Amino acid sequence: MRGQGRRSTWRARLVGAAVVSISVATISAAAVSCGSAQQSTGSSQAPSGSSSSGLFPATPASTCADTPPERLVPQVVAQHPHDATAFTQGLLLADGTLYESTGRYGESSIRVADVESGEVLRSGDVPDDSFAEGLAIGPDGRLVQLTWKEGRAFVRDPETLQIVDEHRYDGEGWGITTLDDGSFVTSDGSDRLTVRDPATFEVLRVVTVRRADGAADQLNELEWDGSHLWANRWQTDEIVRIDPVCARVDAVVDAGSLETVAQQAAAGAPIDVLNGIAHVPGSDRFLITGKYWPVLADVRFVPA
Repeated sequence: MRGQGRRSTWRARLVGAAVVSISVATISAAAVSCGSAQQSTGSSQAPSGSSSSGLFPATPASTCADTPPERLVPQVVAQHPHDATAFTQGLLLADGTLYESTGRYGESSIRVADVESGEVLRSGDVPDDSFAEGLAIGPDGRLVQLTWKEGRAFVRDPETLQIVDEHRYDGEGWGITTLDDGSFVTSDGSDRLTVRDPATFEVLRVVTVRRADGAADQLNELEWDGSHLWANRWQTDEIVRIDPVCARVDAVVDAGSLETVAQQAAAGAPIDVLNGIAHVPGSDRFLITGKYWPVLADVRFVPA
């Protein structure tokens, strides 16, 4: 998310690491779980020459049905300090290290922070003419940091945080994560997800996300947990869970309570919108924060 959120006076934008192979049996089971036999009404695009896989296929399975999503809420397991000056864009926990991408022109950064204390351990610069966005780690172990309108994805060494390469892309960059097959999936603030080649960053396919009971647009920060894609919706308190076979929202988290937690921790200091989802590997927990939030919440998503 680019400019500030609901409390901003200058909304700069409107709506606009191991690779695990997934078995055919898992994909088939996931397809069956998408619902009763009904032809999908969602649309997908696959550029000519692109390949497809079981994750976010160009054409959803015929068994995919538009059923109402499950309703979830965050259950706070623990709270940790977070740098309240960070305009959080992307959050990533890999091999026990918490990486964070922060935005705004002239202030963007990439950093490593200590989860328990919130202390920034080291950081890397972003060119002043670039607005940093989402962050992911590729199958080669290198970090990839998106930019908003600049069409540049900075490839960084995870130890030094220095830029070692760069990808170019068209359109806006918002969120990014890495799927089990090694490919990247990115968002641009719409209801579309773009699956990209991990080596070249070229578009493999574009998939439109469907939701039975409401909007699925403004998809922003992304996080893959090994079975589902999670995305926060810009300018809302919603975090949606997206089925990777049907490209359908199958659960919605009302995260409004976390904003209340952040407001209490801020003790009157201004905060901005929720942004930042990091799955805790090997668990059902997530680290959640927001722009200028002084707290990092360790949560589980449980039935409302």
